[in-house]
Parts: sequence; C-alpha cells; structure tokens
Amino acid sequence: MKRSFVLILSLVMSFMLAACGGNEGVSSEGGSKSGEDNKVIGVSLQNITEFRTYMIEAMEEEQENHPDFEFIYSNAENDSAKQMNQIENFIARGVDAIILTPVDTVAAVDILAKVNEAGIPIIVANQTFDGVDKASAYVGSESIEAGILQMEEVAKRLGGKGNIAIMEGQMGHEAQIMRTEGNKQIIEQNPDLEIVFQGTGNWNRDEGMTLMENWIQSGKEIDAVVANNDEMAIGAILALEAAGKLDEVLVAGVDATPAALQFMQDGKLTVTVFQDARGQGIESIRTAVKAANGEEVETMLVPFQLVVPEQVDDYIAIYE
Repeated sequence: MKRSFVLILSLVMSFMLAACGGNEGVSSEGGSKSGEDNKVIGVSLQNITEFRTYMIEAMEEEQENHPDFEFIYSNAENDSAKQMNQIENFIARGVDAIILTPVDTVAAVDILAKVNEAGIPIIVANQTFDGVDKASAYVGSESIEAGILQMEEVAKRLGGKGNIAIMEGQMGHEAQIMRTEGNKQIIEQNPDLEIVFQGTGNWNRDEGMTLMENWIQSGKEIDAVVANNDEMAIGAILALEAAGKLDEVLVAGVDATPAALQFMQDGKLTVTVFQDARGQGIESIRTAVKAANGEEVETMLVPFQLVVPEQVDDYIAIYE
C-alpha cells in the first residue's frame, strides 16, 4: 500500500506543479534520446484517480521503449471545457498522435471531430462512447460488462432477493452510464431485487461516504450497496462501519485497486471487478506510437474479471 500512496502523491504533485507553472501538461521524453526530431504524443487524461495512477505508471514504463517520442500528459480534472482546451493546444503544437480518456460522452464527440479535422490520429482509452468509431482506435474495456459481472455476483450472494442501493460515478461519464445500465439489466432479471436508492458519489471516497451516511439515516433497509467504482464502495464501507451496520450490508465495487483488495482481504468488501489498468496503459501507448508512425491500428478490448474473496490474494500479487 505504501507504493500506491507514493505513486499517487508523486503524480498529483507533478500535475499541480505543472498547473502552477501555467503549463498544460507534464512533458516526458521516452527512453534516453532527446532532440527536436522526436515525434510527440499528447495524452489528455480525464482525471487522476487511484486506478488511473496505475494506468499512467504503465504508460510511462512503456514509453521508455520508444526513445524517439516525447509524451505530454495533461489532467482535465473532470472538466470537459478544460479537456477541449488541452486538445486544442495539442493540435496547435502539431502533435503526431493523441491519447484521450474522455471526461464525458458528449464533449468527446466534438473532440474527435476537431482532431480528425486536423488530421491527427487519436486513440481513445479506458472509456468508450457512442461515436468512438470515429477515433483511430479504442483501447479499453466495455463498462457494461463490469456492471453485469458485479451485479450477477451480488444477486447470487443475495439469493436473488433484496434491496439495492446503486452508487454512481460522475453523471455523464461513460463508465457511470454503462456500469449502472449493466447493474439494472441484471436487476430486471431478478424480480425480487429492488433499487431503493440511486445517487452519485462522483467516483470519490469522501462523497461516497457522505451519500451512504444519508442513506443510513433514512432508516430504509439496504441489503447491498453496488458502487460504480471501488473508491465509492470504500466510502460506503466506512460509513456502514461507523454506524455498526457493515455486517448487514454487502458492498460491491469496480476496479480491484490495491486499496479495495485490502478491504476485501479484511472481509469488508465482498465483490469487485478487476479492470486491467496496466494493460490499458501499455496498449494505449503502443497503439498511439503505431498510429503516429503511419501504421494501421485497431480497437483492443481488455476484458474485465470478477474478483471475490476466494481470489483476492491472486489479484493483490498483480500489484506487488
């Protein structure tokens, strides 16, 4: 867990320093070679979460294999207007390819149109949306799969019966829309499951905790909290634990981050779904490099994997 904390802190500090200096991103040259002839890839990230720090770490490791490239990383901080500004700056600079993890599904369409008009290859990573086929390629997973896998296991453990509270990510995000849709598809197949609460925790542990506290105070019975990501699930666990109700409620998340896996190992998180941050990070860099070199690229789907307590040690080992 110390490695996770140091990585998150260093990445956050890097982006803060870049913002304080008035720059649009953190520039990082691949390998040891540098020079004006290097090709440039711009990376516009939706935000910096624990999951994304592992994706970025994998990107930075993979870029070392491409010494003739410079990589510029920018954090949109969940602001679609800021992300568009970053993309416009990349276009003005004349980058050779762009990697985009989109803030929202609507603005992403406009971004693709602008980049395509400029004739620059664009790789969409981590989150898909209607219109993603206009990108040069998509590298990531299908969010609805996570919601389905997650809710199928919850339904199984509840015996197909119970009250469900769905904790959503930031509204408008592809993962929020599709993971929730996956949850609801399974709930509709189980008539004795009922959604009693549905609200957003904005992917955030503290907001998830506050939302859970409000639901607890309502007095309504909840049998399972199904969160769109692990951070909100952890927030729900902390609120339930403080209220002395954790033993009464099953909690499920998505991402299988190291923090979540520790909560699962401690018997507090029952279900999560592994999203391969490293795989997405590595393949997005490889795909962008190919596109910048004029090579043909194609969509690469990285499947989700259900994680339950019996498997937790295997997934913890991935991060060691």
